Amino acid sequence: MTAATHSSLFPQVPESADAVLDGLDPEQREVATALHGPVCVLAGAGTGKTRAITHRIAYGVRAGILPPASVLAVTFTNRAAGEMRGRLRQLGAGGVQARTFHSAALRQLQYFWPKVIGGEMPRLLERKIQLVAEAAARCRIRLDRNELRDVTSEIEWAKVTQTVPADYPAAVAKSLRDAPRDPSEISQIYGLYEQLKRDRAVIDFEDVLLLTVGILQDRHDVADLIRRQYQHFVVDEYQDVSPLQQRLLDLWLGDRENLCVVGDASQTIYSFTGATPDHLLNFRTRHPSATVVKLIRDYRSTPQVVHLANGLLGQARGRAAEHRLELVSQRDPGPDPAYTEYPDEPAEAEGTARRIRDLIAAGVPAGEIAVLYRINAQSEVYEQALADAGVPYQLRGAERFFERQEVREAGIALRGAARAGSNDALLDDAEDLPSQVRAVLSTKGWTTEPPTGSGAVRDRWESLAALVRLAEDFARARSGATLADLVTELDERAAAQHAPTVQGVTLASLHAAKGLEWDAVFLVGLTEGMMPITYAKTDEQVEEERRLLYVGVTRARLHLTLSWALSRAPGGRAGRRPTRFLSGLRPGSTAPGNRAAAGGAGGAESGQGGRRKRRGPVLCRVCGKTLTDAGEMKLMRCEDCPSDMDEALYERLRDWRSGQARLLGQPAYCVFTDKTLMAIAEAVPGDERELSAISGVGGRKLDRFGADVLAICAGQDPEEGQDED
Repeated sequence: MTAATHSSLFPQVPESADAVLDGLDPEQREVATALHGPVCVLAGAGTGKTRAITHRIAYGVRAGILPPASVLAVTFTNRAAGEMRGRLRQLGAGGVQARTFHSAALRQLQYFWPKVIGGEMPRLLERKIQLVAEAAARCRIRLDRNELRDVTSEIEWAKVTQTVPADYPAAVAKSLRDAPRDPSEISQIYGLYEQLKRDRAVIDFEDVLLLTVGILQDRHDVADLIRRQYQHFVVDEYQDVSPLQQRLLDLWLGDRENLCVVGDASQTIYSFTGATPDHLLNFRTRHPSATVVKLIRDYRSTPQVVHLANGLLGQARGRAAEHRLELVSQRDPGPDPAYTEYPDEPAEAEGTARRIRDLIAAGVPAGEIAVLYRINAQSEVYEQALADAGVPYQLRGAERFFERQEVREAGIALRGAARAGSNDALLDDAEDLPSQVRAVLSTKGWTTEPPTGSGAVRDRWESLAALVRLAEDFARARSGATLADLVTELDERAAAQHAPTVQGVTLASLHAAKGLEWDAVFLVGLTEGMMPITYAKTDEQVEEERRLLYVGVTRARLHLTLSWALSRAPGGRAGRRPTRFLSGLRPGSTAPGNRAAAGGAGGAESGQGGRRKRRGPVLCRVCGKTLTDAGEMKLMRCEDCPSDMDEALYERLRDWRSGQARLLGQPAYCVFTDKTLMAIAEAVPGDERELSAISGVGGRKLDRFGADVLAICAGQDPEEGQDED
């Protein structure tokens, strides 16, 4: 498997129904031709499940068996739904509805509300957390930011499991769920939150499903209309269906069995949202006549990566583990997974950034590399390390590609140039489509060479560069294509949320990485307490953590690095142990049950930690408390402790940083972050030793900027130092 080429990005529409089946393996072909009755596809990671089900729909449509308007394909994310629409369009089945559960339900609710309820439908609440905060305040319950987020998630869980406020405490006890606050308090907040919504005539996303279910249950005429519209259903990621979503699906189906579900119990990682693999595992019981097809040929990962993935599941327990799929790699052998131990988290981040820089130098595109961690709070140290190393990155979960300001502006410019045609002076010297696009986008900030560093300037360039690459691929695939043709392609992609690839290392949580893949993956922070996470208490919760690591491993095509740090901060006690899930799998360790294996470095590489100067724990210089938060460690004080920052010095440092950033052509934070400047302005270091003690001032930055910073702290002009540098 190689990176996608223009032929795979813009394939020709198959000439016939039979041509749709070309290139499918025997199991995928079995899925594609099973068009009647219940069908259950058990698809392992990287086995081409999306390819199988989109070709199934397209084959049915092209063969005249499935009318396009009668098919509803549902999945769980807008990205996945957009990818499905894009593939169906390329296969000649563009009229099929491919939506998320919420999107499909909202569309039906908006249509039937005036007829069934009357009047205008309530406004959809985009972010419920603010209303939850108000409900908590009215209940005189004080929540910090993290507790507020957790209580909001609990309310979402209660709603998708169809639990009313009064029943919440009992439901938590029955499910052995670890509530973030006293269940009676959450019940009280939940009840008032629902009351506030009613008072203000708003609904949330869970209400969309609940109200649609209510209408379909109460109004048989409405249910009959929907069932006449949709005759065939396809559900992707079926292991993630919640009880509420299953209830909606049952109402859509009625007494029919034209249902195809696709899933993998070993990739169930969203139980905290109410998802359960039980519907997938019980499918044969509910539908005894179902056709069951297993996809186990892994086209994504090398045998070495697949071997580790199979080994992880080989140690799993529980019902989902009993239905695990043993993957068989279809790729040529590659490098063994690398296991690396570091003395502390900053060393782990710096070591990861070095390896990424080496991979990029060896020819691996930055966009084909990912750093995956357990929780989002782990990202900051990797953002800093990559910025220090001059490596571009993007945070997974940022705004959608076609909603970015620079992409919208580029679309307007390209559309204008397409209308003007030969009358646009910009296009005078442009002989082909790619050169026309490059000429137009050069007015929006695209250049032949990328800007140095990372940040907003680099992000903007990467977006425009993605459009340039798309134009080049489009021109190779569509001989004679015009600028107007490309604009039409962009409009169709925007409607389907089928974005081109942006070049930058991806930073993402393991949950956010589901459904994605890269050439090189770095799984970081793999210590007990983080993997499995500390609040995974029950056997099933621990097994879900194992499945989460499995999902992370199976994101890698070729290069896979797994790492952990023995302490959080430099100089901290090296009391951490690598995750139990790697026991018996990483070199030098033994299988679970042998206590001698659990703690050592085993055959893992040393993360070159011996070269780092080890410091003691970072203490708040105001109250003396040990600091663990990355932002507080930079300030060297608790967030709540009083600041003695020299405001004038801070402003001088900011002005100096702006000048340095301009000279270097980098974003300001690549010089020093705001928190580091605040720490400097508070500490007012008098020499290099005091300056180097501030978190965020590493050896390289000390050498490069130390003289200037110390001069500014001493009230001197740093310009002479700049000239010497």
